[in-house]
Amino acid sequence: MSAEDGSELGTVVRPIVFGRALRDPYLGFAVHRVVRGDTLRSIAEQWYGDASEFRTVFEANRNQLTDPDLIVVGQQLRVPQ
Repeated sequence: MSAEDGSELGTVVRPIVFGRALRDPYLGFAVHRVVRGDTLRSIAEQWYGDASEFRTVFEANRNQLTDPDLIVVGQQLRVPQ
């Protein structure tokens, strides 16, 4: 169902305004779907070539992550580019 202005009722849109604080230059983000065996370190290694960048992925997903050691298969994580 949509409102008169075309927006969807009952949805919340959160713009990403912290991108440059995560990576500079910030070029948007990719979406990584978590598969069995993934860790934030392995995701950082895959996307950045540096496992120590796992905090960047963690901070970009604070809306759904509270512990960098707890990710779930099927979860879709933002990876700042």
